[in-house]
Amino acid sequence: MNDRLRFGVFMAPFHAAGVNPTLALQRDLQLVEHLDALGYDEAWFGEHHSAGSEIIASPEIFIAAAAERTRRIKLGTGVVSLSYHNPLWVAERIVMLDHLTHGRVMLGVGPGALPTDAQMIGIDQADTRRLLEESLDVIMRLLTTEEPVTFRNERWDLREARLHLRPYSNPLFDVAVAAVASPSGPRLAGRYGCGLLSIGATMAAGYDALALHWGVMEECAARAGTTVDRSKWRLVGLVHAAETTEQAYKDVEYGIEQWFHYFQSVAAFPQMAVPGRTVREMIDLVNETGLGAVGTPDMVTGQIERLWKQSNGGFGAYLMLAHEWANPVATKLSYDLIAQHVMPRFQGQAHSTLQAAERAGAVRTELAEKQSQAVDAMRQKYDAERAASR
Repeated sequence: MNDRLRFGVFMAPFHAAGVNPTLALQRDLQLVEHLDALGYDEAWFGEHHSAGSEIIASPEIFIAAAAERTRRIKLGTGVVSLSYHNPLWVAERIVMLDHLTHGRVMLGVGPGALPTDAQMIGIDQADTRRLLEESLDVIMRLLTTEEPVTFRNERWDLREARLHLRPYSNPLFDVAVAAVASPSGPRLAGRYGCGLLSIGATMAAGYDALALHWGVMEECAARAGTTVDRSKWRLVGLVHAAETTEQAYKDVEYGIEQWFHYFQSVAAFPQMAVPGRTVREMIDLVNETGLGAVGTPDMVTGQIERLWKQSNGGFGAYLMLAHEWANPVATKLSYDLIAQHVMPRFQGQAHSTLQAAERAGAVRTELAEKQSQAVDAMRQKYDAERAASR
């Protein structure tokens, strides 16, 4: 890998229903601070309104809070459910955040993942992807031109709409479209030359999704006369690292069952449904199907290398799906270990010190002997000087 792979998190978040939501949100903010201190590149935050687990209702509000606690890490909406919102206000809010963060914001968009969200505001699932397309078209025109936008459908009525502020970022901040199983996301990303958030790309059937996602993007970009950039392709995957495989297995006993149960029995999101009845079955599923890696940093490295090869050309960022499989202490240690031992291998930092150590080791015996001889010579010279002064 010649390019520097970026690392980050994709935080829905996933908290067990019934836990203290105030403390859970504070834990999320503290994790972002921790990642910023460790040198992670990106953090993305979801939008959900039901089902009891993913409790960030506004990624924009969360980003505003996280931005005040961090210095360098970029912060993205992962994602704004465009079918729920007036596109003019989505564009206004993200541009405001662009100014407040001095260019650290990213806009991720999608149709809305939880049917229980859309149901409460009267949106049929059959309409969410069409509304995503119509909204993104309006948003991209608002962000990239200063021409007024007039648009009307059954949900929105825009009349000579313009942005109140122009974006702070120049060129425009990253805009990315989410993709799980359908070609909807890569199709739009290709049309507008945006980035892609491949959320389901490491699922058991996700290896096929990698080829599908990029192939659809290139095909649609060619038709639209745009270009797509692999550095703006982000893969989202599941990992937990510990110093030993045994410790990693023990760590995830804390919460992996809750996460699996959420997708098996609560969230009406079949694309993310995963089988498994016992903790060990769940761990084996993660490690044996390509879903992710529970184990040592070397296992995490191997997972990313497999995805890199399978992508047939590479991608720009690996985002870990934030979860609470382990308790907060073990979770932070996992991110520490990945920053220490995995990130350097994909960012051009590991090989130089390894090669320097190898070069030094190859000449150690010879140079150590010369060093000893030099010390002995100086000792003899000093002894001679003392003897002459008596």
